Amino acid sequence: MMQISSDSASNKHSLINVMHRFIAAANNMDETIMVPSLLRDLPLEEQAPSEMEPNNNNQEPQCPNKQRDMYEHYLLLKSIKNDMEWGMLKKEMSSGASFLEMAVKQEEQQPVTGDLLPADNADLEDQFHYHLRGLFGVLSKLTMQADNLTNRYKREIGGGNFMR
Repeated sequence: MMQISSDSASNKHSLINVMHRFIAAANNMDETIMVPSLLRDLPLEEQAPSEMEPNNNNQEPQCPNKQRDMYEHYLLLKSIKNDMEWGMLKKEMSSGASFLEMAVKQEEQQPVTGDLLPADNADLEDQFHYHLRGLFGVLSKLTMQADNLTNRYKREIGGGNFMR
């Protein structure tokens, strides 16, 4: 079994630490938001009063690819946290198949190829570092979003300033 040294766990730039910070922020969000349905129809981004006026020329949202309200964003953050804690197998296990059956099924779906070519092995380190940087960036953004959602909930709903 792999042991985590205290040096790597205490390094604020370690992947484990970044993951812990996101999970802690998501847990704090989940503990703070007692009634998630109150987040429905609240815009994700805080808007200045001048931005709240409807645009007569275009009724479409400015960024249709973003989550439309705080509730959808809350569900997204909670789902990502659960996937990180439980892995992707939890979703697959709900189908009733055993772990061994799923592993065999996954192995059968992968194409059979020979050993990796030396050029492929040399590129693995670059690929790993590329994805690791991406993972750090995504986890940092998700942590900030969970903290922002929690703080906004405290301000708007927890403070009695809830307006629809």
